[in-house]
Amino acid sequence: MKIDLSGKTAIVTGSTGGIGLAIATGLARAGATVTIVGRTRARVDTALAALRETANRDDATGVVADVGTAEGCAALVAARPDADILVNNLGIYGAQEFFDIDDALWDGFWQVNVMSGVRLGRHYARGMRERGWGRIQYISSESALNIPTEMVHYGVSKAALQGLSRGLAKVLAGSGVTVNSILPGPTRTEGAVQMMADLAAERGVGAAEMETLFLAENRPSSLLRRFADPDEVAAMSVYIASPQASATTGAALRVEGGIVESIA
Repeated sequence: MKIDLSGKTAIVTGSTGGIGLAIATGLARAGATVTIVGRTRARVDTALAALRETANRDDATGVVADVGTAEGCAALVAARPDADILVNNLGIYGAQEFFDIDDALWDGFWQVNVMSGVRLGRHYARGMRERGWGRIQYISSESALNIPTEMVHYGVSKAALQGLSRGLAKVLAGSGVTVNSILPGPTRTEGAVQMMADLAAERGVGAAEMETLFLAENRPSSLLRRFADPDEVAAMSVYIASPQASATTGAALRVEGGIVESIA
């Protein structure tokens, strides 16, 4: 299968590293003109340089905006009013005892993980519907279905993203615009690597052994038995952005290594 996104424009939020940068790079390799979005000029410029080198493309651009806020979403929309492909990848996570999660922290996760996708979906879906073609993706998590006790607020926000994705898909039914969510599992991003390194130091083991221990203790149902690579998640995103995926919409697509105990 050859995926050709030539002539398509794509926006990927939270794309200065990890899964977001892998998705942006994959879309660029497939021919899309990509906009990287991040909070600092330095991070955006570094990501653009990496994308241009890896994808061998010089037409990628960047927008500096904190789309975890209403003002940041407005800034992105002003800079890039239209897009054919929108990947809502921005998200935050962090372990916290449930009884210590105050209202401010709940709201912070809601604004970044959910409302960023609401605001951007609300804007870009209009143009896609008018043109009769578009792809909107929400990067959720297996934690949406397998709510972790150490990150209830995170799991709830990701579950909300799936509801948003399904609802928007129904709003856009028959329009030529598809909306889907993607559910990664533990993935070897910069943040995850650092977390494993910190845990390894605490327990006096190596980083590779810590990944194995983490999966055994926290995701024992994993069938993959390893952390995924960001490119493996990106492959699903690039496919769902493609013309070949035109009949897939309103779906929650899992790239979580079989952690979720369900055949549906």
